[in-house]
Amino acid sequence: MKVVEEPNTFGLNNPFLPQTNRLQPKMSPSAVSGPAHLFRLAGKCFSFVESTYKYEFCPFHNVTQHEQTFRWNAYSGILGIWHEWEIDNNTFVGMWMREGDSCETKSRQTKVNLVCGKSNKLAYVSEPSTCVYSLTFETPLVCHPHSLLVYPTLAEALQRKWDEAEQLLYDELITDQGYKKILKEIFEEAGLLKATEENEVEKQSKKITLEFETVEKCNKELKRDVICQGEAEQEVMVDVSSQGEVEQEVKLDVGVGGDMCPVSRER
Repeated sequence: MKVVEEPNTFGLNNPFLPQTNRLQPKMSPSAVSGPAHLFRLAGKCFSFVESTYKYEFCPFHNVTQHEQTFRWNAYSGILGIWHEWEIDNNTFVGMWMREGDSCETKSRQTKVNLVCGKSNKLAYVSEPSTCVYSLTFETPLVCHPHSLLVYPTLAEALQRKWDEAEQLLYDELITDQGYKKILKEIFEEAGLLKATEENEVEKQSKKITLEFETVEKCNKELKRDVICQGEAEQEVMVDVSSQGEVEQEVKLDVGVGGDMCPVSRER
């Protein structure tokens, strides 16, 4: 993964310090996703200096913070690694960088808000709550009113799935909650959102249930075929009365795609 560091003589950023003191990411960033016109930002980094801190934002990679002082233990760390999008009302509203450096009992995380601007630049940084940061990134790439719509970024199959969900909601065959659940599954399948552990467990449970039903159905069909084949080997004499009594020999045959052990009659 990409971690931005510039050679300088400030605290832990000193290039002569052991490598073990450098930034250590907990995980690799998620794959690049979202609007294709934003992919050109991948591989680039943008900085912002406030007071004694320098912030670095690398789209689709990470956010880092470096304390610009001569203190021997100046802070330098990761505020978040690219994780997923935040989506609201069919619109990408922010980029979430999660699993940053440890902060007491949790990890640091950062939400990056994309706003229209004349040039690409990191414009504002704040910490609305402990170890949760908010960055504002200006870019002309999001100035068009449709630039952050989610639907156009999806594959055709997922768009059809979304259309079907819209129709079901319109016909009142699903609730608003059910509709939102379907959308969440679509976004996860598209790689825009990360599935939670709870969702992963649910998916595995469904898979196991499906496999069980398939095996059970297979065994049931096999048992039926064995019974039918056994009966097919027997000859049954049937008396037919139609203005006279005629004895006909009828053999049972195993039908395909019909009722269980259908009878074939020859006159």
